[in-house]
Amino acid sequence: MRLQYPTNVRIIEVPCSGKVDILHLLLAFEQGADGVIVVGCMEGDCHYMAGNLYAKKRVQRVKEILDRVGLGGERVGMYNLSSGMGPRFAEIIREMTAKIMELGPSPIRIAKGTAVRAAGEVAA
Repeated sequence: MRLQYPTNVRIIEVPCSGKVDILHLLLAFEQGADGVIVVGCMEGDCHYMAGNLYAKKRVQRVKEILDRVGLGGERVGMYNLSSGMGPRFAEIIREMTAKIMELGPSPIRIAKGTAVRAAGEVAA
């Protein structure tokens, strides 16, 4: 569809959002991501039965962890989209990128001495 979204976004495809573990999300931040979103299929329409529901719970747990350690739970999000919702996907990416830019770089990245980029990186 040639949709436009920020170039600082890295998309990592998995067979099901249910395969995304809490450790994967936390590792993304440890490796320098300023924000992460998980996009799964519509609730009740998962090919793997309830994978997207597991992902939703895991993302919520990561939000709680990030709030506790002072990174801010708003740096991670979960969205449910169908494969035909490409324009909405691009819109979500742009919104999340704008939110991350407002929040600034991840304190983990700054603490590790990594160069601060002009725009926050969002892994989707």
